[in-house]
This record gives sequence, C-alpha cells and structure tokens, in this order.
Amino acid sequence: MSLWKKIAAPTGANANVLIRFVVGGVFLNEGILKFLYPVAQAAGRFAKIGIPYPDFFGPFVGTVETVCGLMVILGLLTRPAAFALFIEISVAIFTTKIPVLLGHGFLGFSLMELPHYGFLSMVHEARTDFAMWFGLLFLLITGPGRWSADALITRV
Repeated sequence: MSLWKKIAAPTGANANVLIRFVVGGVFLNEGILKFLYPVAQAAGRFAKIGIPYPDFFGPFVGTVETVCGLMVILGLLTRPAAFALFIEISVAIFTTKIPVLLGHGFLGFSLMELPHYGFLSMVHEARTDFAMWFGLLFLLITGPGRWSADALITRV
C-alpha cells in the first residue's frame, strides 16, 4: 500500500463525519477569530500569556486552525490535519491551563485572573480544550470515515 493511501485511509464509521464537523468547526471558527480580532484572540493574547514571538505565532496558529479545521470538516488528509491540531491544542492546554492548575505562572507562562484556581477550576477552563483533544485523538485513531474526501481520493 502506498504512503498516500496509508495516510488518507478512510477508516472509521460513517458517523465519524459528526465528530469531524464538530471538531473541525470549532477550530475553523477559532482560526478565523484570530484574524478578525488579533489583539483579543491572537498576538495580543499570546503576548499576555507569555508565548514567544506573538506577532508570528498569532497568525501562524490562526492559519493552522483555519486550514486544518477546514480539512478535518472535509475529511481531507484528516489524520495529518488532526495531528497538527492535536499538537496545537496540547500546547494551548500546557501554556494556559497548567498555570490555572498550579495557581501561579510557570516557565514564563502567565496565570489568567480567575475567582478560583486548582484542579476543578482548570478542568472547567479546559472543558472545550479537552473535548477537542479527545475528538482529535478519536480521529487520529479511527480515521475520517467513509463519508470523507479521503475516501473519494483513495477510490481513484
């Protein structure tokens, strides 16, 4: 089997399209918001958090979320797109939610102002991040399903 067919293998159930729509839609929306509101959602927020080179990483992350989110929705090279988003959301959890868990900044990443800190506050703040993380893990393991661009590509 060729490398292309291994990467784009349309494994998984037809219902995987539902997970793709939700996960891809959230990332597509977040990516677009980073371009519409860069101070609140991208470079400005990244600088406040302590992410290095926020003027580079703001648009970079916005591009990854927009392009890969759309690819996940379409089921086009789903596993590579899901992998890129999986790395991105893992970094987001590490840089923004670990300080909430600890109750203080760490490794140069700032603590957001919240009424409470600790495990329960971190889980509350990370609920969407965790849902996206597990949704992406699901797609990495199972694939896009037969209702995907990957399925059309591998048939030809």
